[in-house]
Amino acid sequence: MRPKARATSFDIAFRAGVSQSTVSRALRGSPLVNLDTQRKVQAIARQLNYTVDKNASALRRQHSGTLALLLFEDPTSDDSLINPFFLSMLGSITRACARQGHDLLVSFQQLSNDWHAEYQESHKADGLILLGYGDYVEACDKLAALVAQQTHFVRWGAIVDGQPDVSVGCDNVQGGQAITSHLLGLGRRRIAFIGDTTEHRPEFRDRHRGYAAAHKAAGVDVDPALQFDAADSTEQVGHAAMQALIARGAPFDGVFAASDLLAIGAMHALADAGLRVPEQVSVVGFDDLPMASFATPALTTVQQDTKAAGEMLVGHLLKRIAGEDVASTMLPARIVIRRSCGARATP
Repeated sequence: MRPKARATSFDIAFRAGVSQSTVSRALRGSPLVNLDTQRKVQAIARQLNYTVDKNASALRRQHSGTLALLLFEDPTSDDSLINPFFLSMLGSITRACARQGHDLLVSFQQLSNDWHAEYQESHKADGLILLGYGDYVEACDKLAALVAQQTHFVRWGAIVDGQPDVSVGCDNVQGGQAITSHLLGLGRRRIAFIGDTTEHRPEFRDRHRGYAAAHKAAGVDVDPALQFDAADSTEQVGHAAMQALIARGAPFDGVFAASDLLAIGAMHALADAGLRVPEQVSVVGFDDLPMASFATPALTTVQQDTKAAGEMLVGHLLKRIAGEDVASTMLPARIVIRRSCGARATP
């Protein structure tokens, strides 16, 4: 008599009406699977006398030698949906992986509830590097789910009190304060700020904090009428924000845009309105994208160290994979002076 075939996780998945990866997580008691589904899967497993294949389980725990870089799809002026700031960081991350003897898988973050779990569970990658996350408040649940899943990951982004994860980010407060102090040192006293200042965009919020701190240190009041919430970082949004600020009628002699793309869009709007940069209005940005030096006029901005960031993201992730404790790290920013802010205003 032929022995009965041993039940597999695919048999359980078929009976439960779920995916095989959901079965795997349910049998481990993963918080990503609701309790009703866990109980259903576990009951079917008992009915089928299912036992975990320890050899297969050990094989899944082996390292693949591959890291996954997952990009957030940002609104862009072209079809790439990739924030151009991340392109230079992509090169740094790729080189850092190569030096460490790892391959790099590049893809986009997905909107499904368990997209993040598939990489480690399917043995595609040993850990994840996340670039971008959109609305931070909305992203927090997914970041917390990653932690609960015990997924090895790090992200580029602001360091926020109480965050559930490990991140590498720029000192946005320091960068915002330095660039605003530079404008104030040039004699600008009515400096507009373009960028979201809420918890939804913590990078922009911290840059605004630096902006406010520089004003306070200089004894200059901040006019709330000169701040415009711009959540997305595109030239089109910067152009529309600048048009709205001009329409308000409040005078200004400087503009600090929370990103280079916003700043470049704002400069186009100023030109459309017949306002000269930097003669009438100084404009500065943040990021130091390659296009910043080719803008007209060339854009003064805050440079984030993408080379160090890429190396640190890879280094932190490999330490996490090895089981080492890793703390979030903040990198210093530096200002790059070009023509868009002009010279010191004459009294």
